[in-house]
Amino acid sequence: MELKKDSNAVAIDMLLIVHSEKRRAAQATQLDSQTDPGALLQNRGGFQGVRNGIRKWQELERNGFQGNLSEKQCLQQPQVITSYDNQGTQLTVEIHPQDAMPQLLKKFSLAKRLQGDKNGNMRPRQPGGKDAHAYPWDRSSLKSMPLDLRHFEKLDASASQVTVKSGLDELVSDLIQEAHSDLERVRAIWIWICHHIEYDVEAAQEKDRQAFKPTDILRTQKTNCDGYAGLFERMCRIAGVQCVTVPGYSKGFGYQTGQSFSGEFDHAWNAVYLEGHWHLLDSTWGSGLVDTTTSKFTFLYNEFYFLTHPALFIEDHFPDNKNWQLLKPPQSLRQFENNMYHKSEFYNKGMLSAHPETSMIRTVNGKATVTIESCAPTLFMFMLNGKQEHGLLSLRKNGMKLEVYPPTMGTHKLQIFAKGNSEIYSSVLEYTLKCNYVDLSVRLPAELHQPVGPSWFSEQMGITKPSHPDPIIHTSDGRCSISFGVEEGISVLASLHGDDGTITEETQRRYIFQLDREKRTELKVQLPHAGKFALKIFVKKRQEQGNFIFVFNYLLCCANTKVNWPMFPESFGNWGQGNELLEPLSGVLPANRNIPFKLKLHGIAKALVKGQDTWPLTLNPEGYWEGSCNTAGCQEIYVMVLENANHNFYSYILKYKVNDQ
Repeated sequence: MELKKDSNAVAIDMLLIVHSEKRRAAQATQLDSQTDPGALLQNRGGFQGVRNGIRKWQELERNGFQGNLSEKQCLQQPQVITSYDNQGTQLTVEIHPQDAMPQLLKKFSLAKRLQGDKNGNMRPRQPGGKDAHAYPWDRSSLKSMPLDLRHFEKLDASASQVTVKSGLDELVSDLIQEAHSDLERVRAIWIWICHHIEYDVEAAQEKDRQAFKPTDILRTQKTNCDGYAGLFERMCRIAGVQCVTVPGYSKGFGYQTGQSFSGEFDHAWNAVYLEGHWHLLDSTWGSGLVDTTTSKFTFLYNEFYFLTHPALFIEDHFPDNKNWQLLKPPQSLRQFENNMYHKSEFYNKGMLSAHPETSMIRTVNGKATVTIESCAPTLFMFMLNGKQEHGLLSLRKNGMKLEVYPPTMGTHKLQIFAKGNSEIYSSVLEYTLKCNYVDLSVRLPAELHQPVGPSWFSEQMGITKPSHPDPIIHTSDGRCSISFGVEEGISVLASLHGDDGTITEETQRRYIFQLDREKRTELKVQLPHAGKFALKIFVKKRQEQGNFIFVFNYLLCCANTKVNWPMFPESFGNWGQGNELLEPLSGVLPANRNIPFKLKLHGIAKALVKGQDTWPLTLNPEGYWEGSCNTAGCQEIYVMVLENANHNFYSYILKYKVNDQ
């Protein structure tokens, strides 16, 4: 068939493969008895894509093939378009210069297509039973075939540096020079596209999405998902690897948790035939991401979408033809919409599963609980409506547990982030919370940060064997004592935070009295009133400069409204390791009273109490310094020590305030 009789005429060769009635009947029985959107599109769009491709070439031909030399040269290259209907019929159309040898008779000849592999097996054109993977995911691998990514290191480095010199054929030739198998040829093409082709956000948002020609993509190095998939398929075919473009729905840029899908498909990706099986990949999502706030694309290579395990690929890719799910059993569109969407970073950072498995959670008695299982210890954080509040996140050796208490009734957005091996937290899960009841008794302090309770992370930071392994501590009298082991060279700092207005950092720490012994630290805590408080724990290596690092916090709860403990005395830097205060523990002393003092001090020559007058302390046989002072006429009382008997300089170690007269 010819389009026009002139020097630029093209010829069209068609290759039509029709399976036997018996095979077609067998395939038909596998299709769902109910018509689904995927099947509808296949029926109305299977060969329509070929007609559209021919129509575009006719439009180019009517326009006289105007353009620069490189475009004319491109038009002289054979164009191959392949489509399938839902009964297994394959139609391949080739458009090529009239006098050129058809590629269908050369590289893609009928004899070569049907000659089979070295074992005499016919190479399948549509995915079949041996291509299907079990659903749900069996946790065996993120990939659909065994891969050692270290094997690709040299190839990846080489492919990413290849530059475009002239046309697509030469580019592919340069890319596959170091490739020794179809897998390596596909890998080289994948790496090049993911590192050189930018996602065209503006073009993707246009109502009438334009078709990107390979020459235009190479020139601008920008395209949309159709262009990515089309370019990948074209390059694979030049390299002699079977590849098809798969259209469908996706949970990508702009996706809202729980949304429904209908109408035109919004995405396209590829399937490649390697080692006797079909495999899935998405070079659009492998190349980078679009910032939802700025709509700007950023190159950020994502290995996850290369030969992804189909049971994971289905979480955000729903093909027009369910055969291309490569799953048994295949999933329906309704299942695709309702199933939990685990982002690629969920698996990249070693997550295995999450519960609940649906994206919408209804609270029970005002609480929603989420658990994640991971294959290694991982740091997590969460945001409820954009704030790190109203939740208790505790780390586990292989995952985490999160309890969320929405502050109001209605719909809330819950995001969960994981850190993994990088220094950056990445979003891994999103839930929609439906809350119809608020438990006012579970108001958490705004300063309660994540995580709560000791864990593998606190142990890694030098805090071991805690006296209270649980994150929540209940106290009936407003007092508690918490202790834990501390590795050598580690300093510990603690502060107390409630929701009772602005309190200075000094005041926050004065409700905690810290006792540092040789290998263990004790925190004596007195609460100023009933309520809920965050007890934050920080650490720092003594020999390193910089600030203390937050490690975890406890949630302290006291329902006794009679509690009204004063602050502890203020301690200074010379309050040394191993010192212990027995009395007075209150940092505020009554006026006009005799106050007894009893302390254990190490490495001290002399000790005294200074107020209006000075009162010496004496060392008793048990090793405690004892004595008393009178607070008459005093506003402040100090405990002072002399470390060297040959010196006369006393150091302040404790400070008390005295009530007004």
